Amino acid sequence: MNMFDLEGRKAIVTGGTRGLGKGMAEALLEAGAEVVIFGSGDSVHNVAGAFRERGLACHGLVVDLSHAIARGRGFDEALALLDGRLDILVTAAGVQRRHKSEEFPLEDWSDVLEVNLTAVFDLCQRAARVMLPQGGGKIVNVASLLSFFGGLTVPAYAASKGGIAQLTKALANEWAGRGICVNAIAPGYMATDMNSALLADAGRNAEISARIPAHRWGTAEDMKGPLLFLASGASDYVNGAILPVDGGYLGR
Repeated sequence: MNMFDLEGRKAIVTGGTRGLGKGMAEALLEAGAEVVIFGSGDSVHNVAGAFRERGLACHGLVVDLSHAIARGRGFDEALALLDGRLDILVTAAGVQRRHKSEEFPLEDWSDVLEVNLTAVFDLCQRAARVMLPQGGGKIVNVASLLSFFGGLTVPAYAASKGGIAQLTKALANEWAGRGICVNAIAPGYMATDMNSALLADAGRNAEISARIPAHRWGTAEDMKGPLLFLASGASDYVNGAILPVDGGYLGR
């Protein structure tokens, strides 16, 4: 079990205030890591404070991932809080826009790609510049089932998550031999705010649920084990993998 121990490790988790990102931040904290969570609003301070009340080493920063300057400033502030060391980066933040593809606004396309893909590359690059001189680290991106298929009315999200899968492989090709493991988790249909429209659609909800061999939608708790595997020494020979956490959906 020691290979899953993260005592003394330093981590950044984007999107750590709710949903899957919060669950993944909690997993790292409970395993002994010191974590800086990024959030888009002041609620990040409340979430970090609640973790600290439990005796967990958590810091919260408001970071606008849609702007490069703000991303850079946030990363530098996080690194200062972590005493200049970074062992783990988890890029869990994401946004969604839904329109018919023939009506999809270019502005929404740009917003989704900026947060879901460009910001991820930016943060991975910044993390690698810290990790490479240290001798290594772990980067865990958050992909999606839409990294494998196209979905409906979400062309920007599908494109961004397809990009995450390929970006993860590309970075692994360059950094695996230099000590950085780059992998991604692809959540299946999860009962989160982002999927509220699907959960509220009785027809689609039933259709999706019928295809999941586990007979239920996933939760943030289901992300903890896979994340600890990819963030710890247990996965030191795993690189460029896209790990579905989907209750068996892709195998149906």
